[in-house]
Amino acid sequence: MNLDSKIPSTPTLLSPINIGPYHLSNRLVMAPLTRMRAPDSCPTDLMTTYYAQRASAGLIISEATPISTQGVGYPATPGIYNESQVKSWKKITEAVHAKKGHIFMQLWHVGRISHPDFHGGQLPVAPSAIAPKGNAITPSGMQAFVTPRALETNEISGIIDDYKRAAQNALDAGFDGIEIHSANGYLLDEFLRDGTNKRTDIYGGSVANRARFLLEVTDALMGVCGADRVGIRLSPSGTFNDMSDSNPESIFVYLLKQLNLLELAYVHVVDALEGDIRHGANVIKLETLRAAYNGTLIVCGGYDQTRADETLAKGLADAVAFGQLYIANPDLAERFKLKAPLNIPDASSFYGGTEKGYTDYPSLTE
Repeated sequence: MNLDSKIPSTPTLLSPINIGPYHLSNRLVMAPLTRMRAPDSCPTDLMTTYYAQRASAGLIISEATPISTQGVGYPATPGIYNESQVKSWKKITEAVHAKKGHIFMQLWHVGRISHPDFHGGQLPVAPSAIAPKGNAITPSGMQAFVTPRALETNEISGIIDDYKRAAQNALDAGFDGIEIHSANGYLLDEFLRDGTNKRTDIYGGSVANRARFLLEVTDALMGVCGADRVGIRLSPSGTFNDMSDSNPESIFVYLLKQLNLLELAYVHVVDALEGDIRHGANVIKLETLRAAYNGTLIVCGGYDQTRADETLAKGLADAVAFGQLYIANPDLAERFKLKAPLNIPDASSFYGGTEKGYTDYPSLTE
């Protein structure tokens, strides 16, 4: 007997993988990327071209997509809360599927990272009335963040209903699944962290209480989509949007152990970035997160091909998401396969604008 034949091959970015009910051709994930190119909050034909260009990723995660008007905090971001949006997104999912790609929608509520200009003069909402440092990007330019309104306990169920409607809309638009955005200082992340959550009701205080809202949203969306078509994005070491926690390891290890019980499609973890460390992040090692979660784990955060393959080979993750590299390289999987040179992303065109810096990056065949 050839014993070597029983030893599984070491996975690389180009190895296939099963995520949820789907067989993916590789382990490259296109990270969710806010691009602010959807006037009137409705997806455009230009967006259809953009996503279709990147369909060779094993999985595309859409740009963060507000679940309601209350969840909006940036201009020209596409929503998923009305019929026109659903019809426009359907063009995108059909274009991705025509190229044999897979695409999940990231569902978003920005929480306090908003401004009254988006809400008819009403305050943004948050777990507690604590203003973030910095400025909101509004249709009229940069404006200082305001102190948000703390949500009443009886309002939480209404937001969960908004998530459910948005998830059903995403399925109606042809998405293969959804990703719950619970990272980067937006509403669900704000409930997790004790720097932003000072509540004294059942959604504040203990780690179990602070995790309650996200777990309730997750349970509700499992009922809409099925557990194997639900992913969650977390940023355990993140400081973006003025986030902090006195003991992040306690809340995130607890949360991941709870998520272990649910058999989700995946958990998507944002590694500590240089900016997080510079802003005093309490960094949780990837090894700690991997030990706490035994389901499919996607990681992201400034990876290149070499670091990604090393991480997969060590078993610290099952797939790797790329952001800026996918902005500039629509055929990133093919470039990695051929060890071809990569296009350099143009940061000046990341947000807003036209096809420049959006759909005009060349592929290898152009």
